[in-house]
Amino acid sequence: MQRPAYFDKYPTIAFQRDELGILVMRLHSSDGPVVYTPQHHADWAGAFYDVGTDRDNAVVILTGTGDAFIDDMAWDKDASRPIQWEDIHTEGKRLMRNLLDIEVPVIGAVNGPATIHAELACLSDITLAAEGATFQDKPHIPFHTVPGDGVHIVWQELLGANRGRYFLLTGQVLSARQALDWGVVNEVLPKERLMPRALELARQLATLPPLTRRYARTALIQRLKRLMDENLGYGLALEGLAAVEMSLARSRR
Repeated sequence: MQRPAYFDKYPTIAFQRDELGILVMRLHSSDGPVVYTPQHHADWAGAFYDVGTDRDNAVVILTGTGDAFIDDMAWDKDASRPIQWEDIHTEGKRLMRNLLDIEVPVIGAVNGPATIHAELACLSDITLAAEGATFQDKPHIPFHTVPGDGVHIVWQELLGANRGRYFLLTGQVLSARQALDWGVVNEVLPKERLMPRALELARQLATLPPLTRRYARTALIQRLKRLMDENLGYGLALEGLAAVEMSLARSRR
């Protein structure tokens, strides 16, 4: 199987694929745990598209690096004017849609705290978590930002309306066990068992006939795609309006 050109295209993602077509996407910063930046956001949007259009991928595993999935941030993208928010608005819609447009099963392997863009792993068809993993939406309400970039859809869908709104509005932190009890993840494992279990499940899915694999994913993800189509652009617009107002208020002080 030929090595795709996109494997070397994204500096914040390491790709590895075996003879069965099981693709591991490992998110990182300089080969260490992710320190989230605009580069990550842009890379994910493009990479999910490339992965989804590569028919040699049979199953995708999405994971982080080291002791965290995504738990640190160095975001410095200016959004003080509406035109500057347009990049985030457009990229945010592409990121979510391209992830959901991957037409093979996706397994999320949450290797540690997932407090920034945890929804990337939780949108997987199967989500596994290490025992030390935690889940939170840290970048929005705790930083006075509207949770409109898709988290408002994902967390209400996963937790139910009341739990989802509470989770987003309070900055609530879920332990791995609580996430399991509430249906956010499917299994909690010792960290050393996380990737072996993800690969075990991936090999099981990779043995399915190709169209069974692809069409099962397509059928099972359709509801989430519809919810994103209906609500994501509006949510990002609201987030942007509030972000611009906050920037203007700071400049007036």
